[in-house]
Amino acid sequence: MRTAFGTTFDPPVGYLNTASIGVPPAPTASAVADAVQRWGTGADGPDAVDAAVTTAREAFGRLVGVPVDRVASGASVGQMVAMVAASLPAGARVLVAEGDFTSLTFPFAARGLHVTEAPLEEVPSRASGYDLVAVSVVQSADGRIVDLEGLRAAGVPVLLDASQAVGWLPLSLEWADWVVAAGYKWLMSPRGCAWLACSPRGLESAVPVAANWWAGEDPWSSVYGLPLRLATDARRLDISPVWLSQIGAAASLPYVASLDLGAVRDHDVGLADSLLAGLGLEARGSAIVSLPLPEGSGEKLRAAGVRFSVRAGRVRFGCHLYTTVEDVDLVLGALR
Repeated sequence: MRTAFGTTFDPPVGYLNTASIGVPPAPTASAVADAVQRWGTGADGPDAVDAAVTTAREAFGRLVGVPVDRVASGASVGQMVAMVAASLPAGARVLVAEGDFTSLTFPFAARGLHVTEAPLEEVPSRASGYDLVAVSVVQSADGRIVDLEGLRAAGVPVLLDASQAVGWLPLSLEWADWVVAAGYKWLMSPRGCAWLACSPRGLESAVPVAANWWAGEDPWSSVYGLPLRLATDARRLDISPVWLSQIGAAASLPYVASLDLGAVRDHDVGLADSLLAGLGLEARGSAIVSLPLPEGSGEKLRAAGVRFSVRAGRVRFGCHLYTTVEDVDLVLGALR
């Protein structure tokens, strides 16, 4: 067990794969295990997770700077982005970053909209004239961070995917029309939870393409029959919750939201930049490190016990709360 930021974690030495799967705090793992036990004995009713959904929703809002009544709860980024894509008229022009994660870009292309890719650094300056800019705050493949202030100043509707940012990067994104994120990376929740924070304009225009009983004003009275009666706030965009995932999120997200995220960023980025320094490379200011993949380097890392990913033909590492100098030294020893 490791103690970090006021709680305990149990990753193996050399775990640097948070950009793929976040390791949960021990209380989160226990909460999910307890829920599985209750499920196995039939102890919970179908409404047992309602409070957990509310808790996770509120904490996500705090993490991105958006009030709880403008936060929708779902299961995946692609599912929630689809509601934004459905809000755009036929022929709409969408600007995205080259090589961005496809759960963010595919929903627009699948609708047949005009999707244009631009280098990440050029996205803010090229935003004018587009109906929407959809971009990740932090790039999944290599950890580069978009110029948020430049995007804000562009004055066009913006959808931000914060999946690789929220949890380690302090964020105040109330200005964006939509902010989406999955919970299983830096928020250290089980897979199967995601959120969409909306501006008033974004909430008004988003189309609830997966409208269902849970999206009703009172879900337990909108189970059967017409007419359509959706919630008046962002819950109208909800889908029925993934129970175990939401229980984990209700443990992890309030914990993350209680932290000094400036200190989290300094910890995560400090370790990531020390890894780069150990290889003679310049600091990049991101919790994600992406490196070329020379022949045999993957095998050396695995043999040393390092947990990492390969993305876009490069080795990718992610440093988070539970990462230590020992983990970084393990990578350096394998690669030097």
